[in-house]
Amino acid sequence: MNGPRLLAVFAHPDDETFRPGGTLAILAQQDVCVELVTLTHGEAGSCGDPPLCAPGELAAVREHELRCACSRLGIAAPRLSNYADGRLQEANAETMIEQILSIINDRRPEVLLTFGPDGLSGHPDHVAVGQRTAEVYHRAEQIAALYTVAVPHSLAQSLDLRQLHPVPDETIALTVNVSSVWETKLAAMRCHATQFSSSPVLSAPVERQRLFFGCEYFVRAAVRRPADDFLPDILKGYLQ
Repeated sequence: MNGPRLLAVFAHPDDETFRPGGTLAILAQQDVCVELVTLTHGEAGSCGDPPLCAPGELAAVREHELRCACSRLGIAAPRLSNYADGRLQEANAETMIEQILSIINDRRPEVLLTFGPDGLSGHPDHVAVGQRTAEVYHRAEQIAALYTVAVPHSLAQSLDLRQLHPVPDETIALTVNVSSVWETKLAAMRCHATQFSSSPVLSAPVERQRLFFGCEYFVRAAVRRPADDFLPDILKGYLQ
């Protein structure tokens, strides 16, 4: 596939959907090649409430959920690694960095997307992925820009989202209204059935769900060639 390319690097199945999924779906509709690296199978996560599988089955179930979500979003099938869920901080950083660099050298994306320094929720795996991918950006000179998923202080305050690590509103580079792909994002979130009970917002009234999931926020953490950063132009019809 010719055209612009984005590589998203996340820790667990569902990281690609719950925050940035609408934007990834929009980009796919705009003929951006969106590819995903997921570093664990999420085997330390929830089996659901009530449980949808046995703990020993969770890794396989979450892989299936991830592939379902990618299909719903219209992005490429994920590249799924076998790092231990909950232990990415302990994994060999250089090995992980080299793995991501190898994919970049093969696929030639212009833009990287990952977690910021606080991992959005403070989850150690999220923090580790953000750190490793930031190092990848510094080494991969072909990457034009690095973006991180975020929640602004104003939204966290209005929804009383105490479990998240918000960022100052002025650091948000892109606020993407994903209402045009709302049903697509919901379908992708439903793919991650085992994780529904882990997100209190999903049991909230629809109006609250739309406030939290209906816009997606991104920090441009680094940029070396603004002219090659295609996100602002491709998303300009969806920006608030």
